[in-house]
Amino acid sequence: MEGAEGCPSIETFAKVAAAGVSSPQFTSLCSWLVSELRALCPLEEDVSPTCGPEDAETFQIEMSGLLGELRCPYPSLTTGDVTTRLHTPENCLQLLYFLSSELLAARLQARKRPPSPERENRSREAVHELQSICQALGMPEADPGCPVPQLLADIEAKISGRLSIVPPEQTAPLLKTPLTSEEWKTLEKVHGALRTEYQCRRCMIITRFDVTIESFHWSERAKDRGTAMSKAFQPLRQSLQRDSQVTLAHLLAARDDLSGLTKTSSGTSREKTSCAINKPPTFLIDIWEVGAPAAPAL
Repeated sequence: MEGAEGCPSIETFAKVAAAGVSSPQFTSLCSWLVSELRALCPLEEDVSPTCGPEDAETFQIEMSGLLGELRCPYPSLTTGDVTTRLHTPENCLQLLYFLSSELLAARLQARKRPPSPERENRSREAVHELQSICQALGMPEADPGCPVPQLLADIEAKISGRLSIVPPEQTAPLLKTPLTSEEWKTLEKVHGALRTEYQCRRCMIITRFDVTIESFHWSERAKDRGTAMSKAFQPLRQSLQRDSQVTLAHLLAARDDLSGLTKTSSGTSREKTSCAINKPPTFLIDIWEVGAPAAPAL
């Protein structure tokens, strides 16, 4: 049972504190509270969970350093022998109350701080993705006041209804293995690196394209048609974006058939791209098959 802001309830605190510092359940709860607190506050000290009673002394030493950094006001947790401060259930419960109160205070302070630009960009991107999903499914535009869980439940129900009428061979996802939060973070870093590389290459190609089009205006014949050329070119040029529009949502939406690679030189690919320009001249083929003609005698 959980209390406010995702913290365990008072009943859970009392039950865990009764087990004492030798219990891995108690040290794990303390470690979780500290990790949540470190995510909001720049703390240097950290606490690791234990595997058994033999690690209780190390845990208490780490906790003593953390309480000193947090300026804990309770003498029962900050004075006396470090290895005996948590030998009573009362002191263990007081430690849990102190860490949870610090966590709740840090979360309240975090709400008052203005969001960082990176967080705003992520929120804006998430809202855009949800709007795109609703539009693709033919759903009405989501109400800004609608809770996110309710909106996701509506989207899931809509998708389930659509999938029920689709053949199974067309619904197999490309990503079949569930990823952990750490793997998603790693995948996001890889996506960011690939996106930066793609943007660099795309900017280079677009710049070369602009220079090529500009060279068409240098001839005397093009000077009289410069306005018409610009009028036809500018709408096409403005549609070329330098940033990649591919997100991790496209990976989740990709189907299994996307993994089938087709060679660019295969018959299917060359069927509509083959022309006289990209074929070797006939005389080169003759030279390859017959050989070069003999040089004339002098």
